[in-house]
Amino acid sequence: MDSKKLLLTTIVFISIIAMLHALHWYAILEINTYLLSSLRIAIVGVLIFYAIKKRSLTTSILVAMFIGIEIGHDFKEIALELKVLSDVFLRMIKTIIAPLLFATLVVGIAGHSNLKQVGRMGLKAIIYFEIVTTLALFIGLAAINISKAGVGSSLQAQPNQIEKANQLLEQKQTHNVILDIFPENIAKSIGDNQVLQIVVFSILFGIALAMVTSDKKKPMLEFAESLSEVMFKFTNLVMKFAPFAVGGAIAYSVASMGLGVLQDLLMLLVTLYAALIVFVLFVFVPIGFMVKLPFKKFIDAISEPVSIAFATASSEAALPKAMENLEKMGIPRKVVAFVLPTGYSFNLDGTTLYLSLASVFVAQACGIDLTFPQQIQMCLILMLTSKGVAGVRGASFLILVGTVQSMGLDPHKAFAILAIDALMDMGRTSVNVVGNCLATFVVAKWEKEI
Repeated sequence: MDSKKLLLTTIVFISIIAMLHALHWYAILEINTYLLSSLRIAIVGVLIFYAIKKRSLTTSILVAMFIGIEIGHDFKEIALELKVLSDVFLRMIKTIIAPLLFATLVVGIAGHSNLKQVGRMGLKAIIYFEIVTTLALFIGLAAINISKAGVGSSLQAQPNQIEKANQLLEQKQTHNVILDIFPENIAKSIGDNQVLQIVVFSILFGIALAMVTSDKKKPMLEFAESLSEVMFKFTNLVMKFAPFAVGGAIAYSVASMGLGVLQDLLMLLVTLYAALIVFVLFVFVPIGFMVKLPFKKFIDAISEPVSIAFATASSEAALPKAMENLEKMGIPRKVVAFVLPTGYSFNLDGTTLYLSLASVFVAQACGIDLTFPQQIQMCLILMLTSKGVAGVRGASFLILVGTVQSMGLDPHKAFAILAIDALMDMGRTSVNVVGNCLATFVVAKWEKEI
């Protein structure tokens, strides 16, 4: 058996064992729990050996996820302390984003001095984003109308979920889509990790630099080129810590929520992941064929950032590595630096799909059958409110609550969804990253830059 088959067999086996434990089927099947524990530990040992032998970051991340599940299931007290690993990783990633975006955008714009291309790329990207996110909205609607996951549900929010929801709502600020694009203080934008505002500042700075004389432009351009190279090396250093961060994040999630949480909202979770798979197969794949995407190279390029995004439920954590890998794939740095971070605010395909699906789920849980015109109205609301909020903590939840309230529904039903929000966030964040990487290739292809 070759190494890939061994890894796949091991993952399937450990997944079956984890599911048996989560749903307590081992008692029904009269399987000895000590035997299952021994098997899981043995499998983890095989995975660790495979990761050491393979020496691949993607493999190490994948193995770390399963080790995290095991630690979270059997060593809960230890697992609850491991969240610090993912927090350290996310903090280090956030220190990379601002200087990396600034340097790459300035070099891309001022280094080529083709300001018309910047405008063209922006227009093409926005058109593409709007078309694809609209398709995501309607696929979400179709999925929840077919599964009817919320019909007959006696969904009630638990006290801890209500408390968490109220904390998020208290932090909610008035959201103005237009104003939130532009920075009022670049230091504040960097501190708040407002990716879109950093992009806007960097683009304007690059345009201004392109307009000055060459003797004034050269020193700043050389600085930006050096800074971008240093930040990519910085990224490589930080990424060596990624498997530990991923394992810690998964272990904490399993220990704090427990796999048993799946039993209460399993149908909603299955509906979401099925809809995301359909979206990838029937939207992303056809787009890939239309633009002659080299699928193998593309999958190799995005596997690491998507793995990180899935485990940490953070698109930001995947951004530096995605930029680096797409550039290695042959997409020019100026296109990657412009389209990818812009998509993080305007092209949240997975989040958009989730919002339409979850909104109808709440209506079904409230015993209300929304008519087709009402669902279209809801989609129009989401098309506006889901843009440009990636930097807001708990943004998808806040949009969901605002949408169901505008439709006259009970927001407390939405509070209950927080029980599995972390599990749903893993899927929708992964699709967000895939969607933005694909969008970068599409725009580069339209610009004949590949």
